[in-house]
Order: sequence, then structure tokens, then C-alpha cells
Amino acid sequence: MRLGMVLFVAGALTLCVGLCMLPALLVSWLYGGEDLVPLGEGFAVTAAFGGALTLFFRRAASGASMNHREGMAVTALTWMAAGLFGALPFYFSGQFGGLTNSAFESFSGFTTTGASILTDIEAVSKGLLFWRALTHWLGGMGIIVLSLAILPFLGVGGMQLYKAEVPGPTPDKLKPRIKDTALTLWKVYVLLSAAQAALLLVSGMDIFDALCHTFATMATGGFSTRNASLGAFSPMAQYVCTLFMLLAGMNFALHYRLFTGRPGPAWRDPECRAFFAIFSLGFVVIVACIYGASYAGVEEAARHAAFQAASILTTTGFATADYELWAPLAQVVLLLFMFVGGSAGSTSGGIKVMRFLVMGKAALREIKRLIHPHGVYQVKLGGRVVPEDVLSGVWGFFVLWLALFVVGTLLVALSGVDVLTSIGASIACMGNIGPGFGLVGPAENYAFLPDAAKWSLMGLMVLGRLEVFTIIILLVPEFWRK
Repeated sequence: MRLGMVLFVAGALTLCVGLCMLPALLVSWLYGGEDLVPLGEGFAVTAAFGGALTLFFRRAASGASMNHREGMAVTALTWMAAGLFGALPFYFSGQFGGLTNSAFESFSGFTTTGASILTDIEAVSKGLLFWRALTHWLGGMGIIVLSLAILPFLGVGGMQLYKAEVPGPTPDKLKPRIKDTALTLWKVYVLLSAAQAALLLVSGMDIFDALCHTFATMATGGFSTRNASLGAFSPMAQYVCTLFMLLAGMNFALHYRLFTGRPGPAWRDPECRAFFAIFSLGFVVIVACIYGASYAGVEEAARHAAFQAASILTTTGFATADYELWAPLAQVVLLLFMFVGGSAGSTSGGIKVMRFLVMGKAALREIKRLIHPHGVYQVKLGGRVVPEDVLSGVWGFFVLWLALFVVGTLLVALSGVDVLTSIGASIACMGNIGPGFGLVGPAENYAFLPDAAKWSLMGLMVLGRLEVFTIIILLVPEFWRK
């Protein structure tokens, strides 16, 4: 492990986080400059720290090529640094409370969780709300993936970072060079974001709300600029966000192929078909539960059902209604969606549809083996054989994910929180969803939780966003040995 190179790259990426605060400074200036000072202080401290690390360790990375262990270390360190330094504008402003609340909001932003400690969002100044939304957008596609476009200029390899950061069992490399892959993904991300922002403007939002909600939607984050979330806006805005939440929940490699005139792979992709089948089934069940009971009109019931099903399945976490007031079956559907999540290679959290498909096919193979003990069966997905190492990795991830969810629930309960809220908060943070059940439902927030519970939940956010292994492996002593 070459610690100097790890710190050099982590410093460069921390510097990028600081530079990303500049657009929020501009927004603050345009809206009267109420939060110029805290944003400026946050930028100065973050840029100075990242720049100092980069300068001090620049020789350690000269001509070096990163291995997989160093890539994982850089990924984990950078996400920790982003969460902590991203909290500085919130902390310096005094509008978010103390350090714990500020860090909670920042980690929730960068991990695209969307859980908030704010009790009155509309009272927060515009520049801070913009930075809050921008943390979503940066974390959605991944500040690490963004950095792959500049890492070649820093003299270090980037594929190890890509493997450590991109969500899913295997990364989908679209181009021969990793820098080109990163740029391609970001071009798709920016294009979809621009399209959604334009449609939200047409729906009646102003430019500030349109940009903030676009950042949150494409990142499947969930931070809103209003206390009522998307419920404060027009039905058209809700339809637009429903569509783009589903698009953000798809594998971005499929979007690239669609944009390049190759729609076939999207329609043939088994995960994509399963993703929309799960959404459609949940939508039908929820409509049947809430039509007549919670909503008198078919359109209203269908709109809220589609929105909340898309919001929870893609782990976005926006709300147009308090789903805890719906029929129990509708709530159970949404709870199950929290565990599923979106597609691999998307900005969604959760376990991912791909893994459930692989585990389901592996379970069917075991049934066949019981019937025909001497038979030879392979697990196939999309016509391709799933390697045994991928199968073992999927099962290992699933077990570890559930174990950490249980540990998180116990830690939150240990701080004095009731059982339902402990479970709801843990799954909402581990799955990067935001709203959960109990006292952290869509109509509530996380402000009341003890500090110990908040730090535990922050840990779950990062574990969920980086798909568990990237963080857990750092705790294994063998990882640090030569």
C-alpha cells in the first residue's frame, strides 16, 4: 500500500469537492448573498486542505499505477472527506445546528440518501439549498467517476477507482479507455439532467427549483427545496419526476446505447425488463389499495401510486403523500421496494435488481440439482453464463448487506429509538432511500434522533453507497499488509 499516492489522489479529489462549491457561491450572490460567508469559508478550507495534500504528496504518485487495494482506499477516503468537508458550509452557517447535523445532511447528500434533519427547509438560504442539492448530483454518478477524466493528467491509473465506486456486481466498461468511459457516462448524465430541467421549467417551476429537483432526481437522492417535497408542485412536475426517476434507476450503459441508436440491448436486457416488471406490479397493487380508500379519483390515485412506487424502488425518496396513511398492503409493497433498489450501473441504492435475478436463478439451479444430482447446470443471465466468482460475490454481498442492516438497527435501537423507527431508519439509510417508516416517515425527519444514532446511520449511508465491500475491506488487517 503506497500511502503517499493514496493521499495524493484523495487530496486532488477533495480539492475538486471544494471547487464544486463555487456554483453555490454564485447562486448565493444572485439571491442576495445571505450565505456567501459560510460557503466561502467552506470552499477555502476544503480547497486549502485538498490542495496541500496534492502538493505535499505529488512526488509519491509520479508515474505510478494504482492497484485494486489503493483504489479502494482512495474511494473510501474520498467519500469520507466529501461528507465531512461538504458539511462545512452547513456548519459555518449555523442554520443546520451542530457538527453532527451538518455532517448528517452532507453525508446524506453525497450518498444520495436524502434523509434530512431540517424541520423547515424553506427557511434555509438559497445558496445552502443549492449546495445541498448539488451534493446529490455529484454523488449520484460519483465524484470518483468524474475524477477518472482527470486522473490520467495526475499520472495515476483509474480503472481501480471505477471498480470500487460503480454500483453493481460488475462494472460495465463502455470504452477501451477508462477516461472515455467516465466522460461517456457523464455526458449521458448531463444530457438527461438538462432534459428534465427543461421539462420542469415547462411544468411551472422556477429555475432554482427546477435545477435543485433535477439534481436530486437524476441522482436518485430526494432532497427538495420545499417542506412538502414534490407535493408542493403541479401534477405535471410530479409526472416528469416519476419518468426521470425511472430513467435514473436504469443502467446508464443502456441509456448510452439508446442515445447511439441501439435500442435493442435495452429491451433485451433481463435486468431492465425485471426492473420495470417489479415497478408495474407494485404500481397496480398500490393503486388497488389506495383508490377509493385514500383518493376518490383514478388519476390522482394512479399519479401518487406511480410516483411513490418509482421514488422508493429507485431509492430517490421524494414524496407527494404520506404513505404511512395508506393501506397496510401498499406499505408492505413499498417496504419490499426499499430492499430491492434500482438497476446495477444506475444512481440508485439498495441491493439491486441484478443481484436478485442472479440469486433467484442460482436458487432454481439448486432445486434442479436436488432433482437430478448428477446434472450439470449453469446460471445464465441474458444468454451469458454467470461466472462462479460473481455468484459467490453476489451471495456474499447479500449476506453482509443484511448483517450490517441488522447491526445498524441494533445500534439505533441502543440509543433509545423505538423498534419500528430503528428498522425504518436503518433500511432507509442503508438503501440510500431517505424516508422510512415510524418516526422517520415521509412526513417526518431525522432531527429528533440522538447524535449516536445519526452517526450510526451515516455509516450505513456510506456502506450502502459504496456497496459494503469497499469500506469493510479496509477493516481487515490483511488488506494493509504487503
